[in-house]
Amino acid sequence: MKKLLDQMILYRRALKGSAIEKLGNYMENPGDLSVLSDVVYEILSYATEYGLEEDLYFGYLAGHLIMDENPFSLQWERRAWEADVIASADSVSIVKEDMKRFYELAHISFSDALGEGGEILSRLRHYRSIPKKESNIQKNVGQRIREITDWLSNARNEDEFFQAVLSFYEKYGVGNLGLNRAFHLSEEGEMIPIVHTANVGLDHIVGYESQKKELRENTEAFVKGAQANNCLLYGDAGTGKSTCIKGILNDYYKDGLRLVEVYKHQFKNLPNLLKQVKNRNYRFVIYMDDLSFEDFEIEYKYLKAVIEGGMEVKPDNVVIYATSNRRNLIKENWNDRTDATSGEVHPTDTMQEKQSLAARFGIVIPFMRPSKKEYAQIVLSLAREYGLQQEESELLKKADLWSVRNGGYSGRTAEHFIIDQLQREDG
Repeated sequence: MKKLLDQMILYRRALKGSAIEKLGNYMENPGDLSVLSDVVYEILSYATEYGLEEDLYFGYLAGHLIMDENPFSLQWERRAWEADVIASADSVSIVKEDMKRFYELAHISFSDALGEGGEILSRLRHYRSIPKKESNIQKNVGQRIREITDWLSNARNEDEFFQAVLSFYEKYGVGNLGLNRAFHLSEEGEMIPIVHTANVGLDHIVGYESQKKELRENTEAFVKGAQANNCLLYGDAGTGKSTCIKGILNDYYKDGLRLVEVYKHQFKNLPNLLKQVKNRNYRFVIYMDDLSFEDFEIEYKYLKAVIEGGMEVKPDNVVIYATSNRRNLIKENWNDRTDATSGEVHPTDTMQEKQSLAARFGIVIPFMRPSKKEYAQIVLSLAREYGLQQEESELLKKADLWSVRNGGYSGRTAEHFIIDQLQREDG
């Protein structure tokens, strides 16, 4: 086993420091049970995190294979080669040799020569897992690992194994960006996967048909590689602006859409973020929720430079979608419009500076509070979705009273009301 690892070239890094490498060392010196303990613990932890079952060893190996971003996997993800070049490329022959060794690793037998250690390792290949709640596992990545494990386990030889890996790259891509839907930024500006995302689509939102249509059309153009605009969704609180963005992600994830959530104190990291995503074969929505600035905050200047005006051009695979309760994003005072009280020599310049950020969004979509009739439609739709069984007129009467006490008509108010009614039923 250690010999197979030592012979790998491009994919050697995929298993560096992993339980597979530790297992290779253990099989060279099978008496060290502390190494075996580390191997078993790491594989079981991995299986728990991603919801793996049955052959946990194979799943662990397959997961590390599809997460490795190397020159070959990144090139294949980008579809950077023509078909007639692929067959003769030297890197392909190197990868085929690596895949041959992966194939052998995947089908290795833990023999009786390992004694008790071999028996324990064999159990990992036929493991009955404790059922796991979906909310406790990394669903997106786990699904992909289980899928590639099925593909690879059905490969009859190293050539079919190699083709299965290529097919996976073509369908899903590689690494964190290929296997995850959404990300946030660390304080250092690195992309960290968001493990659990809301399972909603645009159709989940009742009403706002013209707004959803405009957002959908822009996003469809974007994922197809056509020109697309940055979008600002503004309006009253609780009207579905953020839910629209979540719905867009879920509806177009299969088409290569990814989302990166960025907070305004992180805007200085936007250039670094663009460098991380600009050469990848995905389409990235940089998402800014509840975007607004007080008049003393200057972070918006970083954003303006990224959207338009900076020396570095925003990549074609990036758009910015923001939500806000403010149409103009930056707080204005009456002092901005007169030089009498502010001491500003050119108050018009100050006003234009504050308004220029919103002007850089090509599409501005308003979300206003629903009417009483529209609010009733939202309540009834959510009641059906959640399975709430109440007489319609009585339900709407209670929903109307709820809105008076809880902020007026909005989709958020309606959802809170339905949840309250469900709790009362259960109680």
